[in-house]
Amino acid sequence: LRAGLSTWGADLNPQACANLLAEGACGAAASAREFAGVVDALVILVVNAAQVRQVLFGEDGVAHLMKPGSAVMVSSTISSADAQEIAAALTALNLNMLDAPVSGGAVKAAQGEMTVMASGSEAAFTRLKPVLDAVASNVYRISDTPGAGSTVKIIHQLLAGVHIAAAAEAMALAARAGIPLDVMYDVVTHAAGNSWMFENRMQHVVDGDYTPRSAVDIFVKDLGLVADTA
Repeated sequence: LRAGLSTWGADLNPQACANLLAEGACGAAASAREFAGVVDALVILVVNAAQVRQVLFGEDGVAHLMKPGSAVMVSSTISSADAQEIAAALTALNLNMLDAPVSGGAVKAAQGEMTVMASGSEAAFTRLKPVLDAVASNVYRISDTPGAGSTVKIIHQLLAGVHIAAAAEAMALAARAGIPLDVMYDVVTHAAGNSWMFENRMQHVVDGDYTPRSAVDIFVKDLGLVADTA
């Protein structure tokens, strides 16, 4: 919206739709069917491959309603095989898919500063360039074949999962040893053991802020993809 793109949105949460409309969206609904035939590009960011397929090909699926030549940017974290299968199904409908998982979380998304790991055809990149420019500060063009972007994201999630687990164990060890957590945090963030995950997530531990900001189930799913890929 801030980039000046005509934007519609779909979310099962009515409040999310209301928020989008308040920001000036052209429309918002529980299903993308409401506007699938109007848009030139569709961005899908749901939990897993089953949900991606449901959005595109399910009972209320939108793929067959989209204009030929339109582009679909799948930003969910899914397996390379799923990305390839979904891309093939979209190609059969004369739609271009960009396998484009993202990283950055809600804050970076709101700022339009996501990191995108993308793979797909020249047509998909061209059609989605305005969208990529609007939502990302870093776009990595991994390959011209869908699936490679998802593989890069899965490898990234291996590191992210390890860093979160190691960070939590480190702070727990510090607490048991009687080391003030703010001191431990300051030492690590100014030394070689630091990571983005430690610096970001452990600040909440130091602050005593345990407000949920994500779902553990998502990391369980992602690390399952890591194991399957390995």
